[in-house]
Amino acid sequence: MHRYFGRKSLIYLLTFIVAVTLNWLIPRFMPGDPVLRMLTRSSVSNPESLAPMREYYENVFGLDVPLWQQYLNYWSELLQGNMGISVWLFPAPVTGVILKAVPYTLALLIPSILLSWVAGNKVGALAARRKWLDNTVLPLGYVLTATPYMWLGILLAWSLGIVMGIFPIAGGYSFALRPSFTVGFIANAFTHWFLPFLSLFLVAFGGWAIGMRNLIIYELEADYANYLEALGTPRKLIRRYAFRNAMLPQLTGLALQLGVLVAGALVTEIVFAYPGLGYLILQAIQNQDFFLLQGVFLFIVIGVLLANFIIDIIYVLVDPRTRTGLQGGTA
Repeated sequence: MHRYFGRKSLIYLLTFIVAVTLNWLIPRFMPGDPVLRMLTRSSVSNPESLAPMREYYENVFGLDVPLWQQYLNYWSELLQGNMGISVWLFPAPVTGVILKAVPYTLALLIPSILLSWVAGNKVGALAARRKWLDNTVLPLGYVLTATPYMWLGILLAWSLGIVMGIFPIAGGYSFALRPSFTVGFIANAFTHWFLPFLSLFLVAFGGWAIGMRNLIIYELEADYANYLEALGTPRKLIRRYAFRNAMLPQLTGLALQLGVLVAGALVTEIVFAYPGLGYLILQAIQNQDFFLLQGVFLFIVIGVLLANFIIDIIYVLVDPRTRTGLQGGTA
């Protein structure tokens, strides 16, 4: 187990280093000059004043040194927990801007990931042994899993927000309110949260339901299931074994789908103008804010890597065959 987790930790560390390097490089390949963009928004138009101001801001953002030194400075600041200063919201630190948006993104991701995974697996398992449910869930699941997050979000906003007027279609809460832990604000924030959550939940639910339905059918036709049935084992017990075995590939699929779900959440936030990390990415691109873009991508990379590492640990704990293989490899 120690050797296994040691290898996994090394792989994730190398992945993190490569991801951080790409995260630093990509904004610098983007066209435009963030300092020049920042100066054009100011009221200063005198060329004699722009030159010293440009020099000042380049020094503040660390852009007045060669690229190799910028890269080393980036790592040095990152290890100290400093992601730089936002160009768009100058002089706000990037870390503070991201921390304000993170709760909104996590409020969408965590419930949509967990509830869609649990509900999709349960419904898929039921569809594998109930014909009427299979005839409805399977076509609906294919439609949902093939639906783009953005298109479904627009459809939900139009139908439930504009036509029926049940839910608001933009923002994280009403602009007349101030964020607080009161019943009124939480209820208002819930109405703004529901449509983005529903679009993420439905797309992911369809994929999990189809996957579990197919896996259950495969497991029920496996040799061990036929052997147990020949011995007179109750059908309910055979299905329980089939469900447990089918859950293992679904755990692996959860790790592989995390990046897709995160990307879907970012797009959904843009559709609903939800004040999460997706909204920050859009604003950072529009304002050529290298440092905010780097910070948001870095947070996403760290979150996905940590979630995958946790799923790797859960997989080893859930599947006894994995532990046996690890013991055999160590021996």
